[in-house]
Order: sequence, then structure tokens, then C-alpha cells
Amino acid sequence: MRVHHLNCISTCPLGGRLMDGRSRGIVERGVLACHCVLAETDRGLVLIDTGLGLRDVADPRNRLSRFFLFLLRPEFREQMTAVRQITRLGFDPRDVRHIVLTHLDFDHAGGLDDFPQAQVHMLAQERDHALMQKTWLDRQRFRPQQWSSQPRWHTYPSDTGGRWNDLDCVRELDGLPPEILLVPLPGHTHGHSGVVIEHGQGWMLLAGDAYFHHREMDSHPYCTPGLRFYQWMMEKNRKLRLANQQRLRTLAHRHPQDGLVFCSHDVTEFERISGQSVRVPAQAFADAQGPTIVG
Repeated sequence: MRVHHLNCISTCPLGGRLMDGRSRGIVERGVLACHCVLAETDRGLVLIDTGLGLRDVADPRNRLSRFFLFLLRPEFREQMTAVRQITRLGFDPRDVRHIVLTHLDFDHAGGLDDFPQAQVHMLAQERDHALMQKTWLDRQRFRPQQWSSQPRWHTYPSDTGGRWNDLDCVRELDGLPPEILLVPLPGHTHGHSGVVIEHGQGWMLLAGDAYFHHREMDSHPYCTPGLRFYQWMMEKNRKLRLANQQRLRTLAHRHPQDGLVFCSHDVTEFERISGQSVRVPAQAFADAQGPTIVG
């Protein structure tokens, strides 16, 4: 199985170094990745999260909330959308048969509209709570304007499934190869998930927004002050969020050779795993070195 790592439009949050830990100061805007994964399988292409999409780039004010546009100021570049990067890699976007979502936040689901033929997989709890639009913040983060794909959503209960590496309720997905698994990791949202891809040398787990900074996986966890505040602001269940971070930390420490845990927004993780800058579309890397081969 070949896997390609895509940064599908960076966000540039207020706070600079207080957010990303890399910027020079705190009065400039920082840079966060939007780490998505494209897997080549024997059942077509599978995209894990979509980042922001073409319609978000073309009309951000009608697609996204003013609150998050001001707070995060996404770097709207059409060539960084998943659909454009997939084309640059030499694929037909119509061959994306399945999309697996960690959750429905606007910066993870904005590109759904760009793949009108794809079936979309997520936990039922995520769909149900997003549709409720219960709070002001829910209405800012969950954007029905991005959901023309809703008739193609395929959902799963969060309390059934098997056990995988000490994680419970892990399940295969209908129509996808058994090497791709959905892992409930609630806390950031009620139906938040991670996605596992198993391969010949081991496995990788995209943990979505279960954590935000690479040092949160250290034995003595650290997170920048800005990202600590952002996680607190966005969390739906603090107890579950912190418990799942600990589960991921334990998992990463037990499998340093055959496993890889990474989140959606950490630039250091993205650049280390992909071997490319967050500012470069995937094709530029593929031209020089070829796609990442994991099994």
C-alpha cells in the first residue's frame, strides 16, 4: 500500500510562537498544518480527512464562520486543496472511492464537496452531534454549507468493534480494505476518531485533533500555551480527551519501531513524516523522490 501525506491548507492562528512553538515572536501569526492522508488500495483511493476544499478557497465568507476566519486565517491556496494535490500526483480525483473522517470540524471536512462520488465514513455520534448545531461554537465549527455529501455519509456506532493494540471498539469499514481501521477517540468532539493504516512494516495512526503538539506524546508531555487554550476551548469532554491522549502516548511508547502516531495540525510531525515543507504541494515532493511507500 502506498501512502501520501498531504497538507491541505495551513491555518495561521493568532499568537505566533505561543501557538506553534516555531514562529519568531508572539505578535505574528503562527502556522499549523492540516495533515491528510491519501492511501492507494486495491479498492481505489482512500482519503483520510479532506482539509479545506475548493469552495472554501473560492468563497470563504459564506462557507466558514467569521470567528474562525479571524482566529485562524487559513492560507487559501487552491493548489494545496486535496483535490488539486491528488491531480498533481497523477491520479484522477474520481478514483477517490472513500473518505474517512476523524471528525466534522470545518478544517477537516471542507473538501468533501470536491469528491462527489466518494462514500464518507465517520462515527454516528459525530454526525448526530454536528447536525444538532446545539451551541454557538458548534455552529461555528460544524458548517452544513460544506455537507453536500450528506446522502453519502456512512456511519458506525462508537460502542462496538474489536480490540486493537489495547484500544477498544476498533472497527473495519464497509467497502474498505481491512488494513484501514476506525478508532474512537472522543473528547475533542463527541464522535472524534483516529484512523489506522496497517502495512507490511507496521502501522500508522492519524489521531486527528486528539492532540495538537508533537511533544504531547513525550513521557513528560508539553504543549504550547496557545494550543493548550485552543484544545480547552474546543473540547467536548475534557476527561475523555485527556484519557485518550494518554492512551495514544502509551501506544506510541510501546511501538517505537513498528508504529507511528501523528496528529492533524503539528508542522514538525508533518514535515518529519512527509519529508517536505507544509508550504509545498505533494507533487513537488513526488517529482523529486517519489511517493511514500509504507508496505
